[in-house]
Amino acid sequence: MSDKRLTLELITPEKVAWSATADFVVLPAFEGEMGVLPGHQPFLVQLTAGEVRVTDNGQVKSFAVSGGFAEVKDDAVSLFAETAEAAELIDAERAHQALERVKRAAAQVGMDSLQSAEMEAAMRRAQTRLRVSRRVRTVPPHIS
Repeated sequence: MSDKRLTLELITPEKVAWSATADFVVLPAFEGEMGVLPGHQPFLVQLTAGEVRVTDNGQVKSFAVSGGFAEVKDDAVSLFAETAEAAELIDAERAHQALERVKRAAAQVGMDSLQSAEMEAAMRRAQTRLRVSRRVRTVPPHIS
């Protein structure tokens, strides 16, 4: 295993949500998940609502993000996300309630295309938050 590491910064419009080093990062790229290891070629990628997984010394930390972009350059990963929330800080009940509200609002008749797109984006954000929050609350089966 290489001694090289990634430097990661997860930045939202409000703050630097997280900054650390990592062995491996998985990004929710617009075209599908993308893994980044030290020594990766430079690139810029659009992010979609999804889960960012950061592996550091065998431990995985998950974040729910809702769009943005990521830049990889010189073993540094800079994620610029609209929102970012650590999995363990997500209130699953609140996320579930938000999803139900969005579903009810989306069922309304007479929305224009912009309203419909906003509803779809809100639904993806709520679903992502729920999925990521469940990941940290799921206990792997005990192996005897």
